Amino acid sequence: MWDIRTERQADSHAIEALVDRCFGPGRYAKTTYRLREGVEPDPRLSFVAVKSADGVLLGSVRFWPVAIGGEPSLLLGPLAVEPELRGKGIGISLMQRGIEQARTLGFATMILVGDEPYYARVGFSKLPRGRVHMPGPVDPERLLGLALKSGALDALSGDVKRARIDRAVSAQATPLG
Repeated sequence: MWDIRTERQADSHAIEALVDRCFGPGRYAKTTYRLREGVEPDPRLSFVAVKSADGVLLGSVRFWPVAIGGEPSLLLGPLAVEPELRGKGIGISLMQRGIEQARTLGFATMILVGDEPYYARVGFSKLPRGRVHMPGPVDPERLLGLALKSGALDALSGDVKRARIDRAVSAQATPLG
């Protein structure tokens, strides 16, 4: 069994080690990492799964503020689960917790780059080709979106840009320079 809780500062080294094991150093060349450079994940939307018995880290998910066509949104990822524990529901549970919290905070949409059959289990679907533009190469079949408010994906279009959380209005993502 595992518990899901908000990520703590003390988790950062274990999370980085887990992400290294899951994705390797090549992950830094991916477009999604360009959107994360110089931006912190939203701490209200960073969760870990830990073993109930001893608190050992089993998985992690973070959500990053982005702007799409100037509108605030979220970028899910990385979602990392200990390789030998994949398929046990840890990743789905982490995403469900983050999605629920993002709705509570008032976000309307989130996107990710990933495999639709897996992420469809929590509601993600392919975005219409050509409506949302990532800042680098991305297979359009893997660009997925989720509406956190009814109909929110219908209007989602434009360039995806790095953003930061405006601390004065903490549920808003605002584009960087």
